[in-house]
Amino acid sequence: ASLFGSMGRFTVWDYVVFAAMLLISAVIGVYYAFAGGGQKTSKDFLMGGRSMNAFPVALSLTASFMSAVTVLGTPAEIYRYGAIFCIFAITYGLVVLCSAEIFLPVFYKLGITSTYEYLELRFNKYLRLCGTVLFIIQTASKLQSCSTLYTGIVIYAPALALNQVTGFDLWGAVVATGVVCTFYCTLGGLKAVVWTDVFQVGIMIAGFSSVIIRAVVVQEGIGRIVNDSYYGGRLNFWDFNPNPLQRHTFWTIVVGGTFTWTGMYGVNQSQVQRYIACKSRFHAKISLYINLLGLWAILACAALCGLALYSIYKDCDPWTAKQVSALDQLMPYLVLDILRDFPGVPGLFVASAYSGTLSTVSSSINALAAVTVEDLIRPCFRSLSEKKLSWISMGMSLFYGGVCIAMAALASVLGALLQAALSIFGMVGGPLLGLFSLGILCSFANGIGAFVGLVSGFVISLWVGIGSQIYPPLPERTKPLYLSTAGCNISSGNFTSTENPLTTVFNTPTAERPVLADNWYSLSYLYFSTLGTLVTVIVGIIISLLTGGLKQNTDRKFLLTKEDFLSNFSWSKSETKVEVLNWKPFTVAAEGTDNPAFSHIEMDVASNKNKVNGLHI
Repeated sequence: ASLFGSMGRFTVWDYVVFAAMLLISAVIGVYYAFAGGGQKTSKDFLMGGRSMNAFPVALSLTASFMSAVTVLGTPAEIYRYGAIFCIFAITYGLVVLCSAEIFLPVFYKLGITSTYEYLELRFNKYLRLCGTVLFIIQTASKLQSCSTLYTGIVIYAPALALNQVTGFDLWGAVVATGVVCTFYCTLGGLKAVVWTDVFQVGIMIAGFSSVIIRAVVVQEGIGRIVNDSYYGGRLNFWDFNPNPLQRHTFWTIVVGGTFTWTGMYGVNQSQVQRYIACKSRFHAKISLYINLLGLWAILACAALCGLALYSIYKDCDPWTAKQVSALDQLMPYLVLDILRDFPGVPGLFVASAYSGTLSTVSSSINALAAVTVEDLIRPCFRSLSEKKLSWISMGMSLFYGGVCIAMAALASVLGALLQAALSIFGMVGGPLLGLFSLGILCSFANGIGAFVGLVSGFVISLWVGIGSQIYPPLPERTKPLYLSTAGCNISSGNFTSTENPLTTVFNTPTAERPVLADNWYSLSYLYFSTLGTLVTVIVGIIISLLTGGLKQNTDRKFLLTKEDFLSNFSWSKSETKVEVLNWKPFTVAAEGTDNPAFSHIEMDVASNKNKVNGLHI
């Protein structure tokens, strides 16, 4: 039924390659558990002792961003809807700019472990609790890519797709990835998470490259792939339709995408935790900008894979021909189709899909442990020693790892239901971004305004979100492109297509669609976050002004100031030299130190550590 007759299956070599990837990840965890005297304090465990370099952190940010959804989903997205998805390259640039210039300077100079500590410093401890709880809900269901596949689902979905095409053992893969992930997170802490991510980015690029290179060889040159894509209408880069109801246009991707992803990058614990772990603010900023290059590279790879998919299957679409039962199975199908004569290479591709999963899940586990320890345990039990806290952090990692595997089991039973529930939780990002923006950008915002803003943003996001789940937008809003099965010779369906539980969402008969369904609920999914953010900010500002926000005196260090922006130009030159020549960061006055972990007061009086800048009290 495929182009080349019978489909391949998995061989011993593929399993060997996959196992090697898991093994190396585990070894890195063991190494960081003991390297440099192990994890002495909770800060070592959760923050890598604030001594990380820009390069590994940059790759790590890229890796956790790119889950298996990217490896399997983005090429299929481009195959189905065309290359307009590539406009996300502009979005990523804007997101990184916002994160590095607005959020990073404030978080870095405060030297916090959990981003939600900021909410307490700036507003009050109730808002910190709100933020923490929302985050734990969202990350136990971590928003990864456009489709809402979450930690549990992030482990389960790729396993399902790969299992149905390659016969790769489903639960073996789920449990193996879950266990290895939990293992290196628990032993090695943030350092292990970062370095395994670096290794996994390598694997992902290798997996993509093998597919692209082989596809170019099969199609006799890249020109033919581009040509086919052009005539198949797949190179639809520019669509300036301002209609906010259409799923992907230039505006929804650039505007909506920027808000959605800034919520993920600028204020999400799992990302912020990494760039705050850098040894200086310069390194932290550079890591974000290097990571941008990584994002672009991976986007380019995924786009090329998607166009190659189209070029190879333009006359015989495996999805319409019922060869695969869901779009995210197209990539594994292609891999087995064109790479089956190369033992071990399909295994490399599967390893790259799972690398995406591992890096995403590990960052979630580490971030959840950090938030739980810093925001829930430390404030309640003041007397705990650092050694004890580092043990508790490990315990939390273990616990959340278990939760993730349990979520995966749940995903297999309640696929569609869980999908719907979690895609609604994914909208939490918008209001949270609004809350942080209020704190950092508006000096007059107060606790009452922030709280009312957060609640109203949350309510509106949920309203649209739940509505769009019950009444999915009509196809003319999503604009799928034409697929052909003219050139197929369907004689033998060589594997039974099982219905993928993750694609069936509640279908309601089209007759009874209320008026709201076709204009309000059909809003492009990228605007959900934007809506939440804007409502939160606007309501927050109005309420703050009404409740006397102008009278309050906000400490400058909780806001984004002119100096934060200008320091880019003065610091970047001198600072790196200082690090090399004379390593005496505590000769500078406490306020001016670049890394708050090194303020000299703390260095001299270790016993006062908890009381110094009023952070950890």
